[in-house]
Amino acid sequence: MKDKNFTGIPKELQPWEGFSREGQVVKISVDKRRYGKNVTIIEGIDPKDEDIYQIAKSLKRKVASGGTVKDGKRIELQGEHRQEAKKLLEEMGFKVEVA
Repeated sequence: MKDKNFTGIPKELQPWEGFSREGQVVKISVDKRRYGKNVTIIEGIDPKDEDIYQIAKSLKRKVASGGTVKDGKRIELQGEHRQEAKKLLEEMGFKVEVA
């Protein structure tokens, strides 16, 4: 329920905030690209409910790596960051599966 404060209640006190994250299952995998470079791929975050660009920015900052959002649905981080990304996404309230 992004940007839909129709009750006047402060955002942090709204009872429905965070429910969408618990229902989403985020999948983390690693793909090997050209020249032997690894890319961590994070899929399953609903761009309608979450600001995927802000999540990507936060992840890139925490793991000290470059990355991008592809097709508005998938986050790609440069390097192998499965465990760090899993820990950070779980702290944000997502259910995470690591492949």
